[in-house]
Amino acid sequence: MELSIRQQDILHGMILGDAYLQKTGSQNARLRLEHSSKQQAYLDWKYSELEHIFQSEPQLLQRVHPTSHRTYEYVRLQSYASAFLGSVRSRFYSEAGKKILPYELNEVLSSPLTIAVWYMDDGYYDTRDKSAHIYVQAFEPLEIQRLLDAFEHCWGIEVKAYCRPDRNACQLNFRSTNRDTLFDLIKPHVITTMRYKISFNPVTTDSNLSQKVR
Repeated sequence: MELSIRQQDILHGMILGDAYLQKTGSQNARLRLEHSSKQQAYLDWKYSELEHIFQSEPQLLQRVHPTSHRTYEYVRLQSYASAFLGSVRSRFYSEAGKKILPYELNEVLSSPLTIAVWYMDDGYYDTRDKSAHIYVQAFEPLEIQRLLDAFEHCWGIEVKAYCRPDRNACQLNFRSTNRDTLFDLIKPHVITTMRYKISFNPVTTDSNLSQKVR
């Protein structure tokens, strides 16, 4: 399995975001992507960019919530298993299977495309206080600091971080000129259907999520 630099940048952004790399055997792994059916166009874009690694086109599926028992639709993409994805998994996951930050984090975050995909996955714009945010894994404090240092080193962006008291989830916060720098950086790579996440006057927004950390 061979990927171009662009495809690797997209892959890195997805792994930092919502993607899951599932271990298959001792050396291999496969990539699984799931999004709400409302984001079908976004998953279609991912498929178009990395079509050769996936088993099929995005599949529309249904799932029943275990407590509310409501049925909802989602779309899924799953790749072929490969040693290449196994090697990527070894950089982004611990031996225990927990997602971690790669050793070469500065190199990963030197790609605006990677940051754009990460933001499209896990970012949102809060119209109330005009700030941008990216949800992140509940990393240890030293790992969170590595993220902040990487943004500063690569792009001169000063980022603040907030973690819930139980540390089950964290987010990166971008305000004022740092928000503007982030948006200038990723805007050329944000697809049309996800532009609401970088708009100061969005028609549709998930900004109500700013009241909590997922």
